[in-house]
Amino acid sequence: MQDRILVVDDEEGICDILARRLTAEGYSCTTAHNGKEALHYFYKDTYSLIISDIKMPEMTGIELLQKVRAIAPKMKMIMVTAYPDIDLAVNAMRLGAYDFIIKPANFDLIVMSVKKALENKRLEDEIDAYHNRMEELVEERTAKLQQAYRTLKKAHLDSVKVLAEAIDAKDPYTRGHSDRVKRMSLAIAKQMGYSEERLENLEYGALLHDIGKIGIKDEVLQKQGPLNNEEYQYIQEHPLIGVKIIEGVEFFKDKIPMIRHHHEHYDGNGYPDGLEGEAIPLEARIISLPDAFDAMTSARPHRNIMSLQDVLAELERFKGKQFDPKVLEVFLREEIYKL
Repeated sequence: MQDRILVVDDEEGICDILARRLTAEGYSCTTAHNGKEALHYFYKDTYSLIISDIKMPEMTGIELLQKVRAIAPKMKMIMVTAYPDIDLAVNAMRLGAYDFIIKPANFDLIVMSVKKALENKRLEDEIDAYHNRMEELVEERTAKLQQAYRTLKKAHLDSVKVLAEAIDAKDPYTRGHSDRVKRMSLAIAKQMGYSEERLENLEYGALLHDIGKIGIKDEVLQKQGPLNNEEYQYIQEHPLIGVKIIEGVEFFKDKIPMIRHHHEHYDGNGYPDGLEGEAIPLEARIISLPDAFDAMTSARPHRNIMSLQDVLAELERFKGKQFDPKVLEVFLREEIYKL
């Protein structure tokens, strides 16, 4: 593509001679005889370079330089003057002039300066194009990685949901339990300001909290009537069984504390480790509340469904004992039990 040059000089003879010389070098030239006229051409068309005299009527070359660079900061401009002044030269270069040439100018010198300026412009354009392409490639690659991550995350979540359904299927009295615990746990955590990353982690932990029940015999899980001490101790092994099931899967390792500790009590009387207060991971303290609430509001072989009023009274009774007071406050204040 032919480079277009705007030549600006109030001396028409010099302007025309310079334009003819540059045209002979293969450039396309437009001439203007003051800064105001040059600015008019600049607004209308696209130029690769501007060569401008400095002292001109109506608008000086310095003023033209300022206005052009304000619109096109990378525009190359060569300034020409018959009145050499070091301060003028410094000011022109500071404002972004590519070169400063003294009249009467050797046209070969101007042509050489033009070639250098345009070569410099081409290099800058190539670098900009390279950077833009790199940014596009990074954006494309990032988008592909994000899509792959979303696909992988969905696959993991779908697998966990199937597993949760398999857990619940072991006990027909708790069908849908894991999903309800998940919904209420996420609602609590959102009110507590959890980040998206922590919410995602909690979602997996809540769905998998009872995975250890897969290793509990059906006759104990589905026993008609109260459990004896031996059976109750056997049921209490399910958090540790759950840990054993998933500890070899790298993706689930950070969910282990939720599975292991969701039956710990705030006062230290829970199991399997008797942790107390804030020593219990917060996610486990969150899960334990919907877990207990759903158990009390579900039909069991050995008891009827409790009324909502009785369940809420029971939760208050065990505030600070079985349940974290702050978690319980959010649960009750936001009426999360209505989900």
